[in-house]
Amino acid sequence: MKNDHDIHVYIEEQNKSMHAMGYTEHSFAHIGVVVDRTAYILDTLGVDDHTIDLALTAAWMHDLGNIVNRVDHSQSGALMTFYLLDKMGIPAEDIAPIVRAIGNHDEGSGLPVSNLAAALILADKSDVRRSRVQDFDKSNYDIHDRVNYSVKNSMLKINRERTAIKLKLEIDTRYGEIGEYFEIFMERMLLCRKAANYLNLEFHLIINEQTLM
Repeated sequence: MKNDHDIHVYIEEQNKSMHAMGYTEHSFAHIGVVVDRTAYILDTLGVDDHTIDLALTAAWMHDLGNIVNRVDHSQSGALMTFYLLDKMGIPAEDIAPIVRAIGNHDEGSGLPVSNLAAALILADKSDVRRSRVQDFDKSNYDIHDRVNYSVKNSMLKINRERTAIKLKLEIDTRYGEIGEYFEIFMERMLLCRKAANYLNLEFHLIINEQTLM
């Protein structure tokens, strides 16, 4: 999928829409984080290689729907992914779990309906970082820009016992307050908790060494 010309074009074009609407970066850097974290979660939990391959495809294509509209982008992205994979001759048995995960990755209407969906949710919603801000003029920053810019370090880690997954953030409160993080990301964190529970894990959010969830 990484070498497919059409998918590359759609990824680049959907991020142009995100930039124009004032959203944070949704291009190859974000996708790379989501791919890596999806692989990390499933590999750590001992999931088989074929399932991980399917999950990585879902991670690579999960935001294509932004090219249509940000609203319901998980559903439109799932339909786009179905069309592209079907055109490649990918069997239905492989397309189905990919499309299911993409269609359920967003906090607006998504739920962790499979291991793939749960891992994708955790990987996607945990990607908060300074470099996602696409506007270089701090005077234009809204709350989303301030919160993302404030995050100096972000780490997603499953404990040794495989009983919990922790999102650890280091926030520079000169740019964004911890309260603002919850103001815009509470729905995402609650969805992460559901996703973790689906994988038989507890979800913990730790900001500046304080456990908040």
